[in-house]
Amino acid sequence: MSHLFAVEVELQPHQPREPESVAEVGVRKALLEDLALKTLYVAAPPSLVELASTMCLSYRVVDELFRRLRAEQLVEVTGMNGNAPQVALTSHGRSRALELLSINHYVGPTPVSLDSYIQQVQQQSVRDLEIHPSDISRAFAHLVLDETTLKKLGTALNSGSSIFLYGPSGTGKTAIATALAEVLWKDQVWIPFAVQTDGQIITVYDPHIHTKIDHPIAENSDPRWVLCRRPSVLVGGELTIEMLELQMNPITKFYTAPVQMKANNGVLIIDDFGRQRVRPEELLNRWIVPLDRRIDFLTMAGGRKVEIPFELFVVFATNLNPSALAEAAFLRRIQTKVKVGAPSRQQFHEIFRRVCNELAICRDAAIVDELIDSIQNKHRERLRACHPRDMVNQVLWAARYEGREPRLDRDSLLAAVDAYFVPDAEQQEIGSD
Repeated sequence: MSHLFAVEVELQPHQPREPESVAEVGVRKALLEDLALKTLYVAAPPSLVELASTMCLSYRVVDELFRRLRAEQLVEVTGMNGNAPQVALTSHGRSRALELLSINHYVGPTPVSLDSYIQQVQQQSVRDLEIHPSDISRAFAHLVLDETTLKKLGTALNSGSSIFLYGPSGTGKTAIATALAEVLWKDQVWIPFAVQTDGQIITVYDPHIHTKIDHPIAENSDPRWVLCRRPSVLVGGELTIEMLELQMNPITKFYTAPVQMKANNGVLIIDDFGRQRVRPEELLNRWIVPLDRRIDFLTMAGGRKVEIPFELFVVFATNLNPSALAEAAFLRRIQTKVKVGAPSRQQFHEIFRRVCNELAICRDAAIVDELIDSIQNKHRERLRACHPRDMVNQVLWAARYEGREPRLDRDSLLAAVDAYFVPDAEQQEIGSD
């Protein structure tokens, strides 16, 4: 984490520069002093070098803070380790640190200012990206899609705004949404550990969401920012309206950023849209301004509103009719709608071939044709992009149960179909109960 061991390389465009004084850090001096005291109490770094590393600040800035705290008799020098002073809290400093920890428990990298965050996010906007056919071909090489659909997807990404993917279940909408994120994933952005506004701290960097890039950074780069891939956040039926607001932990007493803030400069996928724990109209009303004006308003304790950028590409994926989910005013703001329908017979064969190659199982084209006829005629179902893998999995599971090598012959495949689909007569009987 420490910049002290960074490889000597030049600052890249939009790469934050390390502050060289307390004034340049961009947050209140009192917050820095408080954070230093809490860090000394909780982490007990033995020297100013370790304190600088923990706080993600330069030694020069931390030394300036230490001098002020020492003058107030809150810290003291306990010895020397080479040229680095060994430091500790005084009894007065420990008392003050405990008071500060009762206000909030945040200890770690120094937050950046809200203004710095806004500027950085706007500089890294997804609207500034240029997506070309080669980018789409690379990200979608594992999927079987027609050129018209691929062109629509590439056009939508160049808008840097949002897209509606709709169609029956099992047609590959989630896979397409994930591939859209893969197009942007190759690019890199800077994510702050935390943001500070009006004395409140909002943690942003999330190692479960943000993929850190281990890449040499400039020695004078600001270590409060993490170089990451453009983020990709997927939420489904678990989404609630509360997840779109700042999350205050009642124990630690600082905020966690909502999903759209963590997804800034990347992709947010709303999977199974319309089936969340929040009503579709409530979610759409919440986001009608952000999608239009590219800004969002978050509410802090006490009712204060904080304006943050809404610089992300939003993917709504649903198997429901979009016109039944959203009114015209909202659909107008999502200018690209792509229907993901049933694959053609030829596409079904290609998907089946890829699945069999991946799982190292032989296939016969004639058997696949019989499978298609069985799905369409006997079971009166439309073809789905998920069917090949689901059918092959059924064959593999049956072979494992019987203790034999899997064979994709007529009997095993038709047995898989019978195990997978509900017969039409039984559907009618269940529906009449």
